Amino acid sequence: MPKTPKSSPPKTAKTKANRAKRRRLLLELRQAVRKEKVERAERHAGIRQEPRAGKPRTRRASRR
Repeated sequence: MPKTPKSSPPKTAKTKANRAKRRRLLLELRQAVRKEKVERAERHAGIRQEPRAGKPRTRRASRR
């Protein structure tokens, strides 16, 4: 037997404000993570492009 749909409670000003606040915070968090990822990728790209000081890059012997 299918369940009858239950109506949702009325939207109050407080719940609307809380949802809006949560949305804003989550958006900020997503943007911060995206920015951090971009910066991290740039740092890594910068590290890889620089030549290694000291010994040249050689193949390492297998551990086995």
